[in-house]
Amino acid sequence: MLADVSRLVPDIRASAADLDRHDRFPWSDIDALRQCGVLAATLPHHLGGFALRLELFDLLRLIGRGNLAVGRLVEGHFNALRLIARYGNPAQLARAAADVADGHLFGIWNTQAPPGVRLMDGALAGRKINCSAPDALTRAVITVGEGDTSRMLMVALERDRPTGRMPGRLHGMRATVAGWIDFAGYRPGAEDWIGAPGDYVREPEFSAGAWRTLAVLAGGIEALGETMRAQLRTHGRDGAPFQATRIAESLIAEQTAALWANACARLVESDADAADITGYVNLARRAVEMAGLTVIELAQRSLGLSALVEGNPAERLMRDLATYLRQPAMDEAMAEAAARFVAGPVPRAIP
Repeated sequence: MLADVSRLVPDIRASAADLDRHDRFPWSDIDALRQCGVLAATLPHHLGGFALRLELFDLLRLIGRGNLAVGRLVEGHFNALRLIARYGNPAQLARAAADVADGHLFGIWNTQAPPGVRLMDGALAGRKINCSAPDALTRAVITVGEGDTSRMLMVALERDRPTGRMPGRLHGMRATVAGWIDFAGYRPGAEDWIGAPGDYVREPEFSAGAWRTLAVLAGGIEALGETMRAQLRTHGRDGAPFQATRIAESLIAEQTAALWANACARLVESDADAADITGYVNLARRAVEMAGLTVIELAQRSLGLSALVEGNPAERLMRDLATYLRQPAMDEAMAEAAARFVAGPVPRAIP
């Protein structure tokens, strides 16, 4: 499967510009990945999957090298399936696996417009906002308010459910066609509720899942570095001393992002202490963010004004990367990591 996806990366990269220009969902890319078995990658063998664990890092990194927006959609699919596997029951996971086999793509939606999505007289009310592909996804795990917390719900989406785009055009990641979806009148069954109230934010799962996003980002950072180097070679500027320095600095940042993301994957899959996992993933989020911002700046300095011209692949890559790097609550994550490790050792994530 990894070999098949590696062969798809050039095609995914080639379609990215048109998808970005027209804010269009990557149907053909998702279909190609589905045919390779990617959407079933994390499901257990007995449910038709590949049961990928650490290998998932390589898969997400590859897809990120092709198109960060496609990587975000696939990562959201894996996130939803992981939550169902972690907090749902065997029947719910089997149902989700059957949906995957039927071609459904899952999403995970938490952000909502006040007062939020709630259950009233057996039906939902409210809408989710800042959702990836609300008018394209057919299955999702959402959070529904329950008292002072929330509970996860697996929803099957009808094509005629009210959806809309964000009020303004997103700076990057446009192929995720982010927007809102209204759940007014949706009636869930008792078998659709996943886990207990508060499970969605339960640690270390809540923070640990960020490693999958970091894997996609690592691939996107590498793609931008590769694009920068290719354009410097094309114009015969790769041998200039200052350019050589920037190339080296970009390679360091790319490897830094990949190493931190891979270390997260290894730590999460180990038997490490839950607080250590949470703290380490929080450090990794900042490390990957710093690496991505570094490569963006180096690409702009190396390529000059041409890097900011629409139509240059570097311009789109920088927009996508800058947008995807805006992950929530970074300051809080740094404070939590510092509190965890100020008096104790940072765990060894790679033997």
